[in-house]
Amino acid sequence: MKEIFEWDRLLFNELPGVFLLEVIFRSTVMFIILLITLKLAGKRGVKQLSVFETVIIIALGSAAGDPMFYEDVGIVPAIVVFTVIIILYRSVTWLTGKSKKFEELIEGKTECLINDGKFSVTSFKKETLAQDEFFSELRVNSIEHLGQVKHAFIEPSGDISIFYYEDKEVKFGLPILPALFNEKSKIIPANGMYACTFCGHTEEHKAGTAKCDICKKEEWVKAINPKRIT
Repeated sequence: MKEIFEWDRLLFNELPGVFLLEVIFRSTVMFIILLITLKLAGKRGVKQLSVFETVIIIALGSAAGDPMFYEDVGIVPAIVVFTVIIILYRSVTWLTGKSKKFEELIEGKTECLINDGKFSVTSFKKETLAQDEFFSELRVNSIEHLGQVKHAFIEPSGDISIFYYEDKEVKFGLPILPALFNEKSKIIPANGMYACTFCGHTEEHKAGTAKCDICKKEEWVKAINPKRIT
């Protein structure tokens, strides 16, 4: 029965110390193979990686890591794995260039999240991007409310593309600053312009309760219309 804190097993897995030289050699070889493979694959910047390319990177990382320090994992089988991955990558890349439908299946497509200062509800429901996360992306771009945004798209890479209204065209919109958004309520406290907290649609309401004409939700927050400060 093995004891805990057996230092030779813990540090060297009961392998001879000279195996560290083999680890150095294995790591160097796999590092070079990884560089060559990514070069052949035409690696892009990390923020630009699609879901498919992320899968490729994970697969390459796994194939490269094990042969670096596991004595029972050979380098030649790892090279075969790399070869198969790069062939598959090139094949899928070729197919995406030939078929638009296949490209959308593999890479995804651009979805409209905001249209004319309101959520494009049908598109937004398809995305896994949480509302709080999306609001954070907008605030990073100095946006206070949806009335400042003409269009916003989520790209296949996951980046958010934003197109703004000119100052003279800014309209009342749903506030996305936490202090203001958290004042949302089903009870409208006073007459004025209010924004639906679900879809961003703005309407003028009297004190009381109301149902959104677009999404039929009943939660509102006071709409605001300051210009965007850049």
